[in-house]
Amino acid sequence: MRAYTEKIREIARRLLEACTVERVLGFRRGSVPMMNAPCFVKTPAEAANLVWDSNCGINLANYLTSRSEKIGIFAKGCDSRNIVTHIIENKIRREQLVIIGVPCHGMIDRHRIAAMADGEIREVVEDENNIIVQGDGFKKVHNRHDVLQANCAVCTHRNPVIYDELVADLVEEPGDVDRYRDVREIEALSAEGKWDFFDDLLHDCIRCYACRNACPLCYCPTCFVDESRPQWVGKSQDPVDVRTFHFLRAYHCAGRCTDCGACERACPVGINMRVFTKKLEKDCLEKFGWEAGLSLEARPPLDAYRPDDPDDFIR
Repeated sequence: MRAYTEKIREIARRLLEACTVERVLGFRRGSVPMMNAPCFVKTPAEAANLVWDSNCGINLANYLTSRSEKIGIFAKGCDSRNIVTHIIENKIRREQLVIIGVPCHGMIDRHRIAAMADGEIREVVEDENNIIVQGDGFKKVHNRHDVLQANCAVCTHRNPVIYDELVADLVEEPGDVDRYRDVREIEALSAEGKWDFFDDLLHDCIRCYACRNACPLCYCPTCFVDESRPQWVGKSQDPVDVRTFHFLRAYHCAGRCTDCGACERACPVGINMRVFTKKLEKDCLEKFGWEAGLSLEARPPLDAYRPDDPDDFIR
């Protein structure tokens, strides 16, 4: 995907020189390895700062909420699906956007790579098939496919669903992926087993809200965890408060989550909170035939009433 960089810079320069957009949203090189940073480019000269590689996992749709200017945005498959959701939910207008689609081969898991390193990582470079990690006194080469983010390994929408132009040719979508195997394994546990699983999963949560802040769906002016009149959830590290935060946030994302992995990528302690949203994603698919962000025409299942909606829950 490194070959995308020059094309991305060329497109950004062209859009800004022609005043087609007021600014372009993309990525610049981060200050530490595997942490490229979102950035707004406002002049043609600044387009030279844009990059694209396997460390662009942050969902750029998170930076579109309630903006008023004309924006060019580089969008992976999951980014574009969240852009669709933003448009449907009236957080941005389609005519404000020039969407440059970026067919995606998946982003690498910085937590997993760091855990396998023999010290502090100083540099990470990549070629078509490998990720080369270097630090003080060590060098490791990983097959790129083996260190993908978990959501990328099961992604079936790698191509953008809406776009005005493309950075490269569309990639082949995988057709033999079992997206919900981990969810079914949890569903098969006993009630006690499920309790133990989630108790262990959330044990290390420090309530930093990085997952919420990284999520493109969490744009409420005041989050329920910050409300004081009434106070919906405590501010402490009490396990009940921790569980309440994660479960309620997941339900707020029901029928809207695209499994972009931004929450898990942002978590400083490596919690896989995607298991919450993936369960709800699976239920929406099985009960309503719904996948979030694929169409500007269809309303989400929790946003519309149908006479044939499932009603087993009331029996």
